[in-house]
Amino acid sequence: MNILLVDDDHAGRAYLGEFLREIGHIVLESADGYAALDAFLSKEFHLVLSDIRMPKMSGIELLQKIRGLPGGQSVDIILITGDGELQTAIDALRAGAYDYLLKPINIEELVKVTERVAEHQALKRENEALTGRFVDVVKAVTEETRQELSRFKKAYYESVGLGQIGVFSEAMKKVIQLAQKLRTDSSVPVLIQGETGTGKEVVARYIHYGEGVAAAPFIDINCAAISPGIFESELFGYEAGAFTGGLAKGQKGKLDIAMGGTLFLDEIGEIPTDLQAKLLRVIQEKEFYRVGGLKKIKTDTRIICATNIEIEEKVRQGKFRRDLYYRLNVGRVYLPPLRQRTEDILPLARMFLTRFTREKGKRFEGIGEKAANVLLSYQWPGNVRELKNAMEWVVLMWDDVEVKPAHLGIIQRAGTCIVPGKAAEAGILDHKNFTLPPDSLPLEEYTNNIILKALRMHRGNKTETAKYLGISRRSLYSRLKYLMPGG
Repeated sequence: MNILLVDDDHAGRAYLGEFLREIGHIVLESADGYAALDAFLSKEFHLVLSDIRMPKMSGIELLQKIRGLPGGQSVDIILITGDGELQTAIDALRAGAYDYLLKPINIEELVKVTERVAEHQALKRENEALTGRFVDVVKAVTEETRQELSRFKKAYYESVGLGQIGVFSEAMKKVIQLAQKLRTDSSVPVLIQGETGTGKEVVARYIHYGEGVAAAPFIDINCAAISPGIFESELFGYEAGAFTGGLAKGQKGKLDIAMGGTLFLDEIGEIPTDLQAKLLRVIQEKEFYRVGGLKKIKTDTRIICATNIEIEEKVRQGKFRRDLYYRLNVGRVYLPPLRQRTEDILPLARMFLTRFTREKGKRFEGIGEKAANVLLSYQWPGNVRELKNAMEWVVLMWDDVEVKPAHLGIIQRAGTCIVPGKAAEAGILDHKNFTLPPDSLPLEEYTNNIILKALRMHRGNKTETAKYLGISRRSLYSRLKYLMPGG
């Protein structure tokens, strides 16, 4: 062991030092407490053997100072006291001494106590090693658990439709901040307005699910996809015998199913006029009746609505109740189109590129500068949904390391029926700035071509196509029956 021997008695110190060296220890001697403190800082010691009574600093004072130094908590300290000074020895033990020896020192006792110290130090080192390994294991398990929780959270978000929230611009940060505030009070109805593809349903799900796992249900209804004749029973449910063709036992409506959770009414502008008053009652009174029912049903369902139209215009036209609009407008969230927040385009594109590259086992690592300029110059009429589709198309059709302009032909072919002069190179379809043919304009032909191109763009998905075109699903079906009879 490394031993620091402290005693102002030169002869006694020399005798003990020589003996300790003979039995295999490394000994450094100090004549007083101050010299001992300097020596302690210069080397690692396992044992400090010090006299208690010394002129400059007592052994107990030295013990207390050593305990405050680096390594001072792990060293063992034995104090030497005179015969008949038992109280002093007790004070030493209370101060943190490992043991004490009485003068004159018994050599056999000295050997025994140093052996105990050597065993104690060995146990300490073993314990420190075990503790270190335990800490390493705990850290590894903690990190593994953290990663597992992160994977679970990611998978959960994917399963509830929140897997691709990209918040980069100040405008979207404000949207998320507002959504967080609205999430705290489920009694406040929410109206989310924005163009098709801006992410209205994602924001609705974010308000519902928030940062954690929500056990309550999230039920969505596409108001444009439900026939007016069955809308009321779909929303409120119906009792047995309410109408011909219904289930014998009746059926719960979406409000019942969403109890305690959220009912998301997409394309709220398409809700039949006669149902708007009943929806207002649900929001204000928190109660409703099933079709054919007399029993009042209380509900605590949160109502979130979304629209891709200027619903104020419908209010002015008398097609949407003013009082319902005002009630919904309490929690209004506006999602700006992607063309108005261009700082989101490249981060979102990279996010989608990374996701699809991983899913499809491709090699893409980034977006080239020229391709980035193409993405930034495009108007993105389909907003985030169109950008996501474009990046999926790139990864599906190409296998490269970097996205290049040649890979982005899909966004130039997405709408080329009427091309504005300034955007001719990019193939942008602009509803305000375009050049008309000088002789005639076959409007029906252009309209039909736009619908068919949009349908192909969304791979035959009629709901997504209707959303992209900003029309109801019923209107789209009517057009398609004419364009593709029997299809």
